[in-house]
Amino acid sequence: MDTTGLLYLGVTIGLFAVFAALVVYTCSRKRKKRFEEPKHRMLEEDD
Repeated sequence: MDTTGLLYLGVTIGLFAVFAALVVYTCSRKRKKRFEEPKHRMLEEDD
């Protein structure tokens, strides 16, 4: 592999790590309520 190939590989692995971190952050049980509340507020009727 040349340096360009290694650079592309590093960027790909880095972006995958960022994606995995976002998934873990979003799906953690501590934050589930925080992400679910806006959904339920949107579905409530306004009086």
